[in-house]
Amino acid sequence: MPHYDLVVIGSGPAGQRAAIQGAKIGKRVALIEKREVIGGVCINTGTIPSKTMREAVLHLSGYNYQNIYGVSYRVKEKITMADLAFRVQHVIKTEVDVTQAQLSRNGIEVLTGTATFKDATTVLITNSRGTAEITADKIVIGTGTKPAVSPKVPINARTIINSDQILEMPSIPRALIVVGGGVIGVEYTCMFAALGVRVTLIERRPRLLEFADQEIVEALSYHLRDHRVTMRLNEEVESVAESADGGPGVIAYLESKKKVSSDSLLYAVGRQGNVDELNLGAAGIDADSRGRIKVNEHYQTVQPNIYAVGDVIGFPSLASVSMEQGRIAAAHAFGISISSDPSHFPFGIYTIPEISFIGKTEEQLTDEDVPYEVGVAYYREIARGQIRGDTTGRLKLIFHRENLELLGVHIIGEGASELLHIGQAVLILRGKVDYFIDTVFNYPTLAECYKAAAFNGLNKLVRV
Repeated sequence: MPHYDLVVIGSGPAGQRAAIQGAKIGKRVALIEKREVIGGVCINTGTIPSKTMREAVLHLSGYNYQNIYGVSYRVKEKITMADLAFRVQHVIKTEVDVTQAQLSRNGIEVLTGTATFKDATTVLITNSRGTAEITADKIVIGTGTKPAVSPKVPINARTIINSDQILEMPSIPRALIVVGGGVIGVEYTCMFAALGVRVTLIERRPRLLEFADQEIVEALSYHLRDHRVTMRLNEEVESVAESADGGPGVIAYLESKKKVSSDSLLYAVGRQGNVDELNLGAAGIDADSRGRIKVNEHYQTVQPNIYAVGDVIGFPSLASVSMEQGRIAAAHAFGISISSDPSHFPFGIYTIPEISFIGKTEEQLTDEDVPYEVGVAYYREIARGQIRGDTTGRLKLIFHRENLELLGVHIIGEGASELLHIGQAVLILRGKVDYFIDTVFNYPTLAECYKAAAFNGLNKLVRV
């Protein structure tokens, strides 16, 4: 029976980083992956495919340059799902190759099969060749999630689909219903709207993306409506059915007695932890009703030698955060101290336009009675914004009124997830907003927004 210092279950971002961290400190590491290809949901059906599809949509539709060349400007007149899938498959293959090379270079053994706990230190691996048994001192669970299901929405993989089945759609629909106003639902809403699809977004909460800054979300909502997206907020789906006449189409019946008809429906309400086959009870671990495993600040489960990281532990379910969780868990398992502050993890949401933020929102600071001021810069006032044709973006700085310490950075606009990292460095180092006043940025760049926003905020203090 092979014995390892560390066994990692799942080869997504969290699992990869946990395995590599273990190997870097000289441990014998095995990585178990159920699929024939590594990378987990992130590379194969989730993050990488959706972000690549977004880039393909923006390029082929000419979306980013329609402000300059006119709304009729397109790189390709008739865009098909095959056009989008071509670019996605190319990127997936490359990412799988890169990940395999990383694991091989670090001497990590990749074992293919379904992992099941026999006890807290023994894992069974079942594949087409049978069942093998391995033991480990430390185990990291990074099995990720799968789309949640609902008896109200009968997924048929044709006209009623989940987010893992997007690229299997036979054609781009003329009209689409998206159920779910979370990150996945809103991202796909933006993509299809950019393609000219009439999208109806149904969300049971009163606003989209409730964890983000309200002003930024309002700007996104305005942008969606401007691109003919119908938003049904405070609405819940009662049932979904295919058209009664047997023709193509879907009807969503809402609890408010409304009916919404469309060619297709995307169900994107939450995700469920991939724990069904793990037999967690044999290891003395429980998961909640959504398949999430409870952990402490070191990502340890109730079983001290077993850790859980990534989407399987719940919010924020970001690939970047999952990577860091995997690294921290593997380091802690072998007594290595790593300093990391979850409150300073950045968020990147690949809507159109992008949203990215770090630190506190205005709503949080108001609840905490913190005196703050806000400075805003608009892309349309920055030369690079005009050159790029993005006149809708804005950058928002939130800082303490008295000591000027930077408290939050919130951006909406193309390149937001890259631009955020300038503010991230200043915020983590507890810098002050006047740092941006005294810094010279390349011209013309979007980074100039930081200086413009800082002037805007500090000028408000002078007036007061």
